Amino acid sequence: MLRELSVQNLALIEDVQVELEGGFCAWTGETGAGKSLLLTALGLVLGGKASADLVRAGKAEARASAVFEIEDQALRGELETILGGVLDEDALIVTRRVFSQGRSAAQVNGMPVTIATLQRLGEQMVDIHGQNEGRALLDPDRQRDLLDAFGALDEPLEAYRRARAAHDGLRRKRQALLDATQARQRERALLEFERDELARADPRLGEHDELVRDSHLLANAEALRAAAAEGYDLLYEADHSAQEILKRVARSLKPLADSVPELSGAAATLERLADETREVAYSLREMGQSWEDNPARLEEIEARLALYRRLAARFHCTADELAARRVETEAKLSSIERDEEDLEHLDAPLAEAFQALKSAAAALSAARRKTARDFGRAIQSRLKPLGLEKARLTVEVETRDLGDDPTASSPPEYGADCVEMLFLANPGEAPRPLRKIASGGELSRVTLAAKTVLACTDRVATLVLDEIDTGVGGRLGAALGKTLSELALHHQVVCVTHLPQVACYARRQWVIRKQTERGRTTTTITPLSDDDRVHELALMLRGESAAEGTRQEALAMLREAQGLQKAGAGTNGRAKRR
Repeated sequence: MLRELSVQNLALIEDVQVELEGGFCAWTGETGAGKSLLLTALGLVLGGKASADLVRAGKAEARASAVFEIEDQALRGELETILGGVLDEDALIVTRRVFSQGRSAAQVNGMPVTIATLQRLGEQMVDIHGQNEGRALLDPDRQRDLLDAFGALDEPLEAYRRARAAHDGLRRKRQALLDATQARQRERALLEFERDELARADPRLGEHDELVRDSHLLANAEALRAAAAEGYDLLYEADHSAQEILKRVARSLKPLADSVPELSGAAATLERLADETREVAYSLREMGQSWEDNPARLEEIEARLALYRRLAARFHCTADELAARRVETEAKLSSIERDEEDLEHLDAPLAEAFQALKSAAAALSAARRKTARDFGRAIQSRLKPLGLEKARLTVEVETRDLGDDPTASSPPEYGADCVEMLFLANPGEAPRPLRKIASGGELSRVTLAAKTVLACTDRVATLVLDEIDTGVGGRLGAALGKTLSELALHHQVVCVTHLPQVACYARRQWVIRKQTERGRTTTTITPLSDDDRVHELALMLRGESAAEGTRQEALAMLREAQGLQKAGAGTNGRAKRR
């Protein structure tokens, strides 16, 4: 709950600090005293819009700070999620600074945060309602959330969300595969053409090098034969051949080996060289005989090499890479085919998940329709004592058909229902959506009625009401005060009011005044003792002309209200917020 609000240099406020309590807190004061400025300060703390106009004249910055006690563990978890860290203390200190240039800065427990973070925190901790703000009840989404809270529909809602997540996961997976396969259709056509071309060519690893070698041999067969024949002749066949010369020298050295032993080794070497020369000559003769002219084979090889060159140019690779390119192409086609198979295999589980989603959505819708009647009646029963005895309020649940296409986008995370509060202020009129016809005063009272109905389920600890009694007389003011005191059994209620019949039901009361000193006007807020409250209530009843009789009337009003409060607390004091 809101424990403390301090404001410095905000318009008429120079330096104000308010220490609040739980229960019903009333802020009273004359029109123009600055009550709205305190709410503006609270709004800044909760992420409201800032402007340079808010800074007090002659000051560099305005500052608003609030201390919130965090008592609810579930709320604590929500706040820690928003802040992205564990709260070390049971209090949240939120500060907002607005500079004269118009920019602003925010901190939570001394750490800088964004304005968006303030807004998310504020949604969890404070609900502000006034003539021109806090119109959340007009939002059908908010009405749906209230209906779910009233009916305690967490279980069917969670079941629906699980079914939605399962369906949405499969749907997204299928869509991703579909997008991928569609995007690869043109690629597939190119890959199939490439595969067929390479399959017809049937390139083999190393074949190109063999073809190049064979082409060279066939193209130069005559020259090769001539060279081989000449080599055979010079090495072996001709007179004075190399082999004959080697043998002759070896024979001439052998007789001398007895005198010069070293010549024996030389002779042996020459004989070995002569034998090797003969073998080389025989090899040249055999190779020369094998190098026959084969124009047909040469033409066949050249055609094959031309095919290699053409395919290499077409597929932007080297001739040696064509065999690997064929394997790569077939692998890509296999991948596309697997994706298509996976796409087909998803159809059955997707259809099953879609049926489960429809069943969960139908169960949630049925639970909401069943709850809507009781919720509408409960709110309407609270409107009569608030001066709307002729008003009628119903809650309508309209369910969208999810269709029969499992591949269609999943419905929203809250279900297939649109919830709308229909309001009828006067008999004889047709009920219309609350957001289209309710006045500010009517909306505030409908909100109060809904808040009272949901007192035990609403986690937001602090409810701020700005002049909810606009247009309400004394008799209805008393009823309004009773309702607020009842609501305050479960929430901290801060109410800005002009009616003494409302203020007397508050647990604590503060008066907001405007005063002028040394030519500067400032706004102050002062907590009232019981005696001060009697005096202030008398002023609210009769103004400055209030006599002793008015004071007695104010005292009786306060005692009666406080007595009813104590009785109510004794009956309902054990109620807990869920």
